[in-house]
Formats: sequence, C-alpha cells, structure tokens
Amino acid sequence: MPFIRRSTAAAAALAALLAVTATACGPSDDNASAAPGSSAAADGEGGLKLPKGVPTSIDDLKKWKDGGWQNWDNWARKAADFANPVIKDHWKTDRMAKAKAAPDVAVNATGVGSEYDATDPEPRAIQAEEVARPYHRHMAPVGKIFFDSPDGPRVCSGTIVEDPAHPGKSSLVWTAGHCVHSGKQGGWMRNIVFVPSYNDNGVPMNQVGQTPAQQVTPYGRFWADWITTSGEWIDMGSEQTGNGGSAYDFAVLHVKPENGGGKSLQETVGAAAQVWFNSPSADGISSLDAFGYPAAPPYDGARMMNCAARPGRLTMEQGTPAMHRIGCTMTGGTSGGGWFVNRGGKLTLVSNTSISSNAHTWLAGPHLGPEAERVFSGISQKFAGQ
Repeated sequence: MPFIRRSTAAAAALAALLAVTATACGPSDDNASAAPGSSAAADGEGGLKLPKGVPTSIDDLKKWKDGGWQNWDNWARKAADFANPVIKDHWKTDRMAKAKAAPDVAVNATGVGSEYDATDPEPRAIQAEEVARPYHRHMAPVGKIFFDSPDGPRVCSGTIVEDPAHPGKSSLVWTAGHCVHSGKQGGWMRNIVFVPSYNDNGVPMNQVGQTPAQQVTPYGRFWADWITTSGEWIDMGSEQTGNGGSAYDFAVLHVKPENGGGKSLQETVGAAAQVWFNSPSADGISSLDAFGYPAAPPYDGARMMNCAARPGRLTMEQGTPAMHRIGCTMTGGTSGGGWFVNRGGKLTLVSNTSISSNAHTWLAGPHLGPEAERVFSGISQKFAGQ
C-alpha cells in the first residue's frame, strides 16, 4: 500500500521500505556534546545532579515542575547545561494542539547563494501531498517534536533513527538544531518531547483536542533526557533567518517514555531509519522524499505531508558545506523533518528540513558530513553501556 497519495515508481520503491525498518547504522561527538562525566536531567528523582541554572534539589525540581520552568531569565546555553526534567501530563492533547510552528527560518529567495559555484538554480515549487493514514502503517518513524520556548509552546518534526550501539533498540530521534536550541542568541528549549505518528488518523486540528489520546499519541510521549547539536549551530545559528549556521542545523535526541517502561523507542514503534553520513552531494542524489508536519498557513499541523523531488545545492556562506535544496510548499513545523532515500532496500535519512524561502516555494537541509557524524556518535556512545 503506498504511503502517500501519488503514483510514481520512486514513491512505490520507497513505500515498500516503510512497513518494516529496524537494524543499525553509523557514528560521533562534538563540542556541543556533554563532557565525560557531566550529568543531564532525567526524571528528577533522588540523587539527581543537574547543571547550573536548572533544578538542583528535590524542592527546586518541584518548583520547576510547578511553573518555575517558565522563568527564562537564566536560559541555559552551553551544551553541558542541557536539562529536561519530565513534567508528567504537561503535553496533553489540547496543549499539543495549541503549539505553533517553530520560528520560520526563512530567507529571501532572490539570488540567495547565487554568488557561489556550489549553488544550483532555484527549484520550481512542488506541491506537498498528504501521507496516507494511519501514519503508523505508512511512515512510523516520523513524528512531532513539542517544546516550550520563550514565545510559548512550539512544534517541529523528527525521525526515529537507528543506533549502532543498540541494534533494533534505538531511542534516538533526529531533528533540526533550531528545534532544540535557538543558536547564537539564546539557549536550550524546554519540556522537549517526541510523539511518533502524531495524530495517527489525521483528524483536523480543531478536533485534535477532543480526540482520544490513543489516536493522537498512539505510542505515547517520549521525553528527551539528552540532546546533542553542533557547536557550529550554537555559535553561529539564527532562528530568525538562514545563515552559515544553517549548514550545521541538525540535532539528535535520546528519549525515554514519559510513563516509564523497559522498551526502547524503536521497539515500541517497530521502525527506524538508518542515517547515511557523507552521502553524495545533492547533485549526486537522483531523488528524495521530505516529510514533516507543516503547521504554518496554509497548513495547521494536523497532518503529515510529503514532497518528492530531485535536490540541488545551496551554499549560504563561503566556507560552509553546500546544503541540499528541493522545491516544496511545506511551511514552518516541517523543521527537523527527515529527508529520505532508498539505500540498499532501507529507508535512509540524508538530511532534515532547516530553512525555506519566504514564499515557501523551496526547502533546504544540511548535508550530513563529518560534523553531523560527530554529533551522532557522541550521543550514541554516551548511552552505549545502558
């Protein structure tokens, strides 16, 4: 059964991969990963040690959960200061329905990157199409990422990816750096959760708040207990407009179920995508499929959408890697959503949505080179013995 409503040979080939995906893939650590021996927030029970600027005692943790998290005056910025204590039932279905798209990282399309040899002509817009429902049967690794920002509850997209340290039992989620850290001018987002196959049957957003939880969150909610993003994103990135930091706009979450339990995310969902680091540049990929939950007009975030396109190259600044760019009409909320190819019969992630044109005629995502591999292997190795 096809996973999106179109009929092309490429779509059919990729669709065959989506019903089952569960093995292992590859590597890494960077200056945005925690230093050895540092401690990140988990669920805040006895013996918990948290970085500066977040709860450091049971009393502080209670205050945090009772609303202290809303104080953004002391905004944790450094990689080792990430903390994300679980606040049970914080993300109920009605609150998730109110979350807005993450800041739309858009650029003026006119001539962008044209001064660089590694930039191809602007692609024509490709209309996004709905993914077939229920999502857990057609694109199970994809879901939504919810988080709180200084501007209120926000949403991005993410993908379950295989973990070489835990074959078939991954708890890693790939997304965009700006979905978890605001870059040069800010710090870590808060109350970050991943919801695989969000709104499984694609009911309209004005009905999501009244829809049974098992349909909105079919596998439950998974809280990030550690995240890595690139040092380049933290030092250079801007969530207001694309720049050289966009070429490093990726992040990996390690998650655990809100209600506990011994199963990994991959075991719970039964699917994960492999990651292809150092893949050919965009002009060496004949076609790919980008997925996400666009939440800015004309979309409302209720449904998973897809664009199938041949990528070109986009260079944002001299000395930064050329990004992948495709024609696509998806909007904010798609950020972090996976870009996939069929590699050896496996669903394979080669990029994620980072920026778009102001007119929402194209999307661009980072090439996953050595920097991305370091970020990934860093978090994989951190949890390798657990």
